[in-house]
Amino acid sequence: MVKQKLKATAFSLLIIVLLLFAAGCEKEDNSNETGGNIPVLITKEVTNITQSSATCGGNITSDGGFTVTERGVVYNTHVNPTIADPKTVDGKGAGSFTSDLQNLLAETDYYVRAYATNSQGTAYGSTMCFTTTGGGPHATFTDNRDGSVYKTITIGNQTWMAENLRYLPAVAGPGTSSETQPYYYVYGYNGTDVATAKGTINYAAYGVLYNWPAAMNGSSGSSANPSDVQGICPDGWHLPSDAEWTVLTDFLGGEDVAGGKMKDNSELYWISPNVGATNESGFTALPGGYRYSDGQFHHVGYYGTWWSTTTGYSGVFDRYLMHDQAVIYWSESGKDNGWSIRCVKD
Repeated sequence: MVKQKLKATAFSLLIIVLLLFAAGCEKEDNSNETGGNIPVLITKEVTNITQSSATCGGNITSDGGFTVTERGVVYNTHVNPTIADPKTVDGKGAGSFTSDLQNLLAETDYYVRAYATNSQGTAYGSTMCFTTTGGGPHATFTDNRDGSVYKTITIGNQTWMAENLRYLPAVAGPGTSSETQPYYYVYGYNGTDVATAKGTINYAAYGVLYNWPAAMNGSSGSSANPSDVQGICPDGWHLPSDAEWTVLTDFLGGEDVAGGKMKDNSELYWISPNVGATNESGFTALPGGYRYSDGQFHHVGYYGTWWSTTTGYSGVFDRYLMHDQAVIYWSESGKDNGWSIRCVKD
């Protein structure tokens, strides 16, 4: 019997985008975004950069005639972050202050700027950019079809992509459905223009959602280990069978704890509470949501679901993770659903 995924209205939440810029990281000057007697300040240079932390700060040279009630730095992986993004809070009043940034992603470009708030509004210093250092065991692989660069991780005797597949030869809105024809979806996008879909923050962060025909790319199902089904994966990689997923979860200590060891723990993607998340495996599972058979997108930030090549009595076996549990779950799903893909090296 198919184990039905939870249905609900998709939640709206702020999505933090993981972007790696081939040309490197640049500073960008910006003016304050609120008029009136707001503070005047500068952003300090970023120092003490590691793979997960950095030191920054600011200097408030004028409070604008009104007491500064909050100050700190805002930061994100997009240009010109605001107080709606992750931030530090480093006291009150004018003058110089230091900010410590924690729980950053390794090998990632970040943008940071100081902020100061008084009763008249919030002012920002200039934007600074820095890149965190390397993340240790991850290697990289380039998909020659579109130039996408993926982090990879070896877990036991398997090498997995440490990111969701984002190869997108075509795109459809969530209302388009089939159990026999391939369809590709980008969470939150309802259209058919590939370039526009690739320009969305969900594509950059979570990759592509595929129905099972798109995932298999004309291949038949397989329960073997390895599956020997390349499917939509690039040359040298293949879709995992249910047996290969089981090898992974067994290596990580079993289904009850493996999910926590697989989930990204940066506090940037999964909503709180991200129960049990350590990412000690390096798998870096992200909550890309899913396209369900009701023709809607659901639960970005809450769920991540990935295909296998193995069919069951009434559907296809998959694996899914939830924000509030450390368990990795098995279910059997319809072929018209849109799940994420992780490829395994041949």
